[in-house]
Amino acid sequence: MIHRRFKSKHIFSLLTPHHTSPPEAEPIRSGTVYLVGAGPGHPDLVTRKAYRLIEQCDALVYDHLACPDALHWTRPTCAQYYVGKRAGAHSVPQEEIENLLVKLAREGKSVVRLKGGDPFIFGRGGEEAMRLREAGIAYEVVPAVTAALAAAAYAGIPLTHRSHSSALILLSGHEDPAKLERAIEWRVYAKLNATLCLYMAMTRLEYITSELLAGGMLPETPVAVVQNASYPEQRTCVTTVVKLVAEVKEHGLCAPAMVIIGPVASYAESLAWFEI
Repeated sequence: MIHRRFKSKHIFSLLTPHHTSPPEAEPIRSGTVYLVGAGPGHPDLVTRKAYRLIEQCDALVYDHLACPDALHWTRPTCAQYYVGKRAGAHSVPQEEIENLLVKLAREGKSVVRLKGGDPFIFGRGGEEAMRLREAGIAYEVVPAVTAALAAAAYAGIPLTHRSHSSALILLSGHEDPAKLERAIEWRVYAKLNATLCLYMAMTRLEYITSELLAGGMLPETPVAVVQNASYPEQRTCVTTVVKLVAEVKEHGLCAPAMVIIGPVASYAESLAWFEI
C-alpha cells in the first residue's frame, strides 16, 4: 500500500457525511498561472473553481472554444488576451502564447489560461506546464469536462455499455504536422472493439474512415457526429462508417464536432434528450 502526504489542509472524512459546508477556497496567488479547463461550452458545466479563478484573476488568456460567458465573469480591471486557434485561420503561435504566460506571471499577475474542454486532453496544457516549470513560474491545473464526455452525454450516447463497449479510446484526428512518423495507426484501432472518440477529425474523415475499413472495421459500424455539443445549436448525425463522409457533406457538418464510432453511437437515436 502506498501512502502519500497531501499538501491540502482540508481533509474530508467518510465518518462525517452530515457535514456539507464546502471548504474555504484558497486565495488566488499573484505570479501564478492557472491552466483552466472551461468544459465543452455550456456555462453550467464550468467547475466552481474555474469560475472563481476567472472571477478573480488579473489576466485572462483564452482560446477560441472557451466558454464565451467567461469573458463577462472577470473584474473590470482584468486584461483579456485572445489567443484562439481555428482551422484555416490565422492563429497565435504556441510559443508566443507560452511567452505571454511567462511575461504576465513575471509582472506579478494572477493569470488564467482558459481552454475549451480539459487542458490536458488535446489542449496543449502539458506543453504550457512544461514551459512554465522551465521558467520557474508557479502553476496549477484545473481539470474540466472534456469534449468527448460532453458530446456523448448531450447526444444520449453512453460511451461505455456492459453489452456493447467495455473500452473507450480518445484519439486526435489532427496530429502534429512536424512529426516524422504518424503516431496513430488507424487500422489497428479498427480491430479493438472499443468506442472511438475522435477530436479534431472533421477535415480528415475520408482518410480515417478508409483506414478503419481497410483495417477490418465493419462498414455498418454506427457513427455519431455531434456538432457544437452543449450549445443551443447542437446537431447530431447518426450514420455508419461507410456512409460517414457523404452524410457529413450532405448535412453540412463542420468543426467543432466530436466523432464517436462504435455500437454505442446508435443510442443517440433512442436516448437523445437535449435536441428534442
